[in-house]
Amino acid sequence: MIRDFSTSNAPALHATALAWLSGEHGEPAPLRPAATVMIVRDASDDESGSSGGSPVEVFLLRRVASMAFAPSTIVFPGGGVDPRDSAELPWAGPGVLEWSVRLGADEEATRKLVVAAVREVFEECGVLFASADEDGPLVEVSSPQWQQVRAGLVARELSLSDVLREHGLCLRTDLLRAHAHWVTPVCEPRRFDTRFFVALMPAGRAIDGATSEADHAGWFDPASVLADYAAGSAVVLPPTLVCLEDLAASPSAAEFFAQEPVIRRIMPELVVNDAGEAVMRTDFAGTKAPRG
Repeated sequence: MIRDFSTSNAPALHATALAWLSGEHGEPAPLRPAATVMIVRDASDDESGSSGGSPVEVFLLRRVASMAFAPSTIVFPGGGVDPRDSAELPWAGPGVLEWSVRLGADEEATRKLVVAAVREVFEECGVLFASADEDGPLVEVSSPQWQQVRAGLVARELSLSDVLREHGLCLRTDLLRAHAHWVTPVCEPRRFDTRFFVALMPAGRAIDGATSEADHAGWFDPASVLADYAAGSAVVLPPTLVCLEDLAASPSAAEFFAQEPVIRRIMPELVVNDAGEAVMRTDFAGTKAPRG
């Protein structure tokens, strides 16, 4: 299935696309591995969530307008892999080899991606997918002491390995699922090779979205975000858009988490369509066809 995504609702992307098409560019930027996480819950779990009719909600951030990549864009929590993510740490759940098969990456890259996913969620959302044993409750991290630890991670003074070892915790990889693999188009000045993960919001834990990279965060009905995108009032890039469509079609958070989609590397191609518009043409061959 071939699908075209307009660039017109994302001003920064549209400007970059036009510059690229006019020949105002050098070599494509190098790819940086990244991980992002769709944290989901049933809409009935908390009446404070949005109420657009979807049975599932997802935690989203809106990036601040000053960000060099994807400014003012609706995103899932996540970010680039950091050198700190290569450190050995206590690991519970599916092992690196199993995750390597799921993600289609070598074992070294896989370890970094899974660690980055957990680290970024803690840094940006205040939820840590770690526990004292392999099937125990997640560690409670709302105390001032834990917020200092969180700040240390954000400042790159600590690694996740440092944190887990210091507090006798193990990384809970069983609480993550792989969902998709997208690569930033060649026209973008900053490019990421991103794995998309899914996690259920842990019961009894708080999430805050307190990150300097976002000016708004909260629980959203995916159908409402899609409607805002269609109306031109929300900036959503193709990878997030397709994941939101997948989520909007799911009957429950648990069923969405349990899915095992075919994961293939997808990289949109910047082209001019028959109407003369700059679009991101995307080939979904070999994957579950997205809606829309």
